[in-house]
Amino acid sequence: MSVKIDETLTVECETGNYHTFCPISCVSWLYQKIEDSFFLVVGTKTCGYFLQNALGVMIFAEPRYAMAELEEGDISAQLNDYEGLKKLCIRIRKDRDPSVIIWIGTCTTEIIKMDLEGMAPKLEWEIGIPILVARANGLDYAFTQGEDTVLAAMAHRCPEPEFSFRSRKETIQNFFTFHSRKKEELVEYANHPSLVLFGSLPSNVASQLNLELKRQSIKVSGWLPAQKYTDLPSLGDGVYVCGVNPFLSRTATTLIRREKCQLIGAPFPIGPDGTRAWIEKICPVFGIEPQGLEEREERIWESLKDYLDLVRGKSVFFMGDNLLEVSLARFLIRCGMIVHEIGIPYMDKRYQAAELSLLQDTCMKMCVPIPRIVEKPDNSNQIRRIRELQPDLAITGMAHANPLEARGISTKWSVEFTFAQIHGFANATDVLELVTRPLRRQKNLEDLGPTTLVRK
Repeated sequence: MSVKIDETLTVECETGNYHTFCPISCVSWLYQKIEDSFFLVVGTKTCGYFLQNALGVMIFAEPRYAMAELEEGDISAQLNDYEGLKKLCIRIRKDRDPSVIIWIGTCTTEIIKMDLEGMAPKLEWEIGIPILVARANGLDYAFTQGEDTVLAAMAHRCPEPEFSFRSRKETIQNFFTFHSRKKEELVEYANHPSLVLFGSLPSNVASQLNLELKRQSIKVSGWLPAQKYTDLPSLGDGVYVCGVNPFLSRTATTLIRREKCQLIGAPFPIGPDGTRAWIEKICPVFGIEPQGLEEREERIWESLKDYLDLVRGKSVFFMGDNLLEVSLARFLIRCGMIVHEIGIPYMDKRYQAAELSLLQDTCMKMCVPIPRIVEKPDNSNQIRRIRELQPDLAITGMAHANPLEARGISTKWSVEFTFAQIHGFANATDVLELVTRPLRRQKNLEDLGPTTLVRK
């Protein structure tokens, strides 16, 4: 089965399972981003062990998440789920006093048909703290889509914009107040509708993107998620939204259909080429001509010269894990690498349309064929293709890294790109640092010679 994007770009679809990291791992970065939140993962001991190992939390740390561990009585419906969750939430309120509690549903809650959405409103009313429900089970979602379900649930709690007709006196007062500011503040932003960016990024990276848009006289009204749940941005008719990550298609759909926002379809700000294209898509929406982007992009490419010399002509194979594959592949093709295949667990072709178009333009610019794109790839078939192609690097999930290394294929965990700072002009170096590390290691081993014993 294949879906036609245009005459030269097709997306194939195989029948493989989701061979990805567990989506409940989204807790690890979201609880740090939303500072007044508390995440309660409802699952079994296996989920708890995963969180302990994946997040590596020390015994002395006090993270703002916990496990609601399901026992045999819960699974067999012999115990009262509501009372158990109520006790935990009351204890969370007493110990941490969060602004919001977010329940994360796992595979087990899905299998036993646990009615989290039905219990949450009643319990929210009883304890007086907002409770959101997000399904992040590995049966239905890939690794990074856990964040997508959380943000989609959070979008429903965003306030509506306050549009009101001002009196003539208020309008005149505001006019003089505005023009009494300093000159540099006067020209700081253009007069344009609200713009909300969605996607969880570290605060410093979000500030960098805010600054890039500020240079174009565009003001970011807010982020989803915000640093604090109490600071959620206003959403509604007349508000423009733009995503920063390719795995947020459910959030985008919610913002368009339920919140009546206007989505700006843009490539994602990964790599200098993607960041420039992202800004160039936003500016015309507000009637602004982008300024200085070409020169800024050229300066970044010049600063990456040492990395580009290492990767130029090398080949890479994406097995598919975190839904960042298309954006990363596009950037690496622009760096001069050969991409054999882009495996991706799930592809929303409408949400990623601008990214796919930029991928095609990049391939034409670099005079290389458009790589094969495989949605929901079958790993057995992929392994056979890797054996035939013998790429210099395979970007893969952790389950396949060691077997491929044992067969002489250098690998990089795709999960590392999720946790690294890869967005914006300034962070292109971090992407290439991750990509070149296994290539440099392989080159050093080759320089040592086949008979040299390497000790760790």
